[in-house]
Amino acid sequence: MDQKTIIQKTADHVKQELLGEGSGYDWWHVRRVWQNAKHIGQVEGVDMFAVELAALLHDIADWKLHGGDETIGPKVAGDWMTSLQVSKQVIDRVQQIIATMSFKGAGVKSEMRTIEGKVVQDADRLDALGAIGVGRAFAYGGFKHREMYSPELAPEMHQTASAYKNSTGTTINHFYEKLFLLKDLMNTATGKKLAEQRDQFMHQFVDQFLAEGDGEK
Repeated sequence: MDQKTIIQKTADHVKQELLGEGSGYDWWHVRRVWQNAKHIGQVEGVDMFAVELAALLHDIADWKLHGGDETIGPKVAGDWMTSLQVSKQVIDRVQQIIATMSFKGAGVKSEMRTIEGKVVQDADRLDALGAIGVGRAFAYGGFKHREMYSPELAPEMHQTASAYKNSTGTTINHFYEKLFLLKDLMNTATGKKLAEQRDQFMHQFVDQFLAEGDGEK
């Protein structure tokens, strides 16, 4: 099976699995990450086959939706690629990307080893920024039954992955705990450039939200 067919079959499979999912980790998120990854990858000059597979499969079984299990995503992705007879070398590379993509707390270092992984990570982080990022933050907050905002709960800069995983903070706090940090965590020059305007929009949104938040104006 040629690479183009494998990519198309993978896109069709992921769409079938995630279409209609309501947490913000749906097919349209994956599709945007895929398109962002193709753009960044072409500029950076990388192995696009591994990039496209990792972008398409990075949320096929996200740990946040599977009880915190960080092994399930790489496993499900690996099983799918094996069914399409993708080479073990590519499967290992894609699984490694998926396993190390996620943000795990403000104080947690998680270095991506390959340029392909850095491209996909940047593409994923871009979708957590800007207007889409705002929408996804509130979609996920609602999915997890979290408060939108509480002036009585301060943001927490989590120093361990377990503290981040177990956080029950508000959606507005999530901007301070993660989303506002992403611009400076971008790996590639292309990703950094694309993140700038999206980050500015999010700050403007939160400033406006907080100005209205007390209901006194």
